[in-house]
Amino acid sequence: MFRIAFSAAAIALAAPAFAANVDLSTITCKQFLALDKDNIAVYITWLDGYYKNEDDPPVIDFDSFQKNSQALGQYCGSHPDEGLITAADQSFGKKKK
Repeated sequence: MFRIAFSAAAIALAAPAFAANVDLSTITCKQFLALDKDNIAVYITWLDGYYKNEDDPPVIDFDSFQKNSQALGQYCGSHPDEGLITAADQSFGKKKK
């Protein structure tokens, strides 16, 4: 019973850390590259899903993921004042409609 209560308390205390919203349209490449590697991974994973077609299968293509990640890092490194979404458009390819 103690473990359950402790786990519930830990989750409740950690929840505010995850409650913040992130508006990717306001983040610059410089700000993105300044994030820690875990946050960069979360952003890139989200972008990878966002730039897939709606009818694409739920599959992570790690070769494509790595290629897109490297392209984004290189683009952002060369364009630090560019917006992250603009950089992703260039690196991941514009989202198809």
